[in-house]
Amino acid sequence: MPPAEPPTSRHASDRVGVLAGGWRGVRGSSGATGPAATATAAALVAGALADAVLADPARFHPVAGYGRAARAAERLLYADSRPAGVAFVAVAVGGPVLAAAAVDHLLPRPARPVALAAALWAALGGTSLRAEARVMSRLLTAGDLAGGRERLGHLCGRDPSGLDEPELARAAIESVAENTADAVLGPLVWGAVLGLPGVVGYRAVNTLDAMVGYRSERYLRFGWAAARLDDLANLAPARLCAVLTALTAPVVGGSPRESWRVWRRDGDNHPSPNAGQCEAAFAGALGTTLGGTNVYEGEPETRGRLGDGPPPRGGDVARSGDLLAAVTAAGVAVSAMAAAALVRTRRRRSGPRRPSGPPRRSAP
Repeated sequence: MPPAEPPTSRHASDRVGVLAGGWRGVRGSSGATGPAATATAAALVAGALADAVLADPARFHPVAGYGRAARAAERLLYADSRPAGVAFVAVAVGGPVLAAAAVDHLLPRPARPVALAAALWAALGGTSLRAEARVMSRLLTAGDLAGGRERLGHLCGRDPSGLDEPELARAAIESVAENTADAVLGPLVWGAVLGLPGVVGYRAVNTLDAMVGYRSERYLRFGWAAARLDDLANLAPARLCAVLTALTAPVVGGSPRESWRVWRRDGDNHPSPNAGQCEAAFAGALGTTLGGTNVYEGEPETRGRLGDGPPPRGGDVARSGDLLAAVTAAGVAVSAMAAAALVRTRRRRSGPRRPSGPPRRSAP
């Protein structure tokens, strides 16, 4: 998984607006609403299936390419101030969103769902995330702590030196939980709401947060805008993650009621307004305790206690991957249904297209 995390027709009268939400056909034919809604939903499902089958490309990943371009923009725009960070975000997010909207506008109507599915495949990272969870689980259950410490960098930026099995397992599970929103539900939600520009914009925001959204000396002010925008973009995906985690808890032998209870009690006991929602729900579903003190680049960060169970072990990491897969499947279904419903709602509100020209006279 790469480091981290609407369209208009040829004529203005045919479409509601570039960013008004997903692929839609020509307004005015009530019979087209069904095919348009089906195409949008099918594009989301196809993108998720592509990630499940193909995972992330080993080379030439579009998100990695975007990251290199964003780093070049940072070198040009960096200054130790919030206004500079706002300008950086405007360029690094606004540019890709406008480009995606233009592409969606220019593509033939049948090609737009294909573009949405392709973008979603590039933005999703659930399959690679689950694979990393399995690798970490195997290392820890085999007692290979050195291998686990070396592998942890594939999941998070936490300092692994000196971490024992429970702490390595905790780091892995917390990363899987947070990225269930960042790398799975976020792209699905924004794809359902805003189509191709939504997927591209969300992935740009999430990637910028992973690059500069730190409280370090260099990024405390410059990265502020990226971090706050990422918080805003993930408000809905993170809470959807918590709800779906509770609903799918039985997949890993957990209790929906316990997952819901821990989420509601502990979800805000975290420095992030979003990560804690996912991690608390995962802790309740897995029956473990998460949270504690983490070290990033030599700086300790203390988080609250999440959950009531024992410390996690290596086997729990694999269970977190299974829970991720269950939440992903549920998220695909929810986002596809939501996208179809949004298309139908927008069509109804837009109303039938009025015929142009003067009214015809009836025959005598």
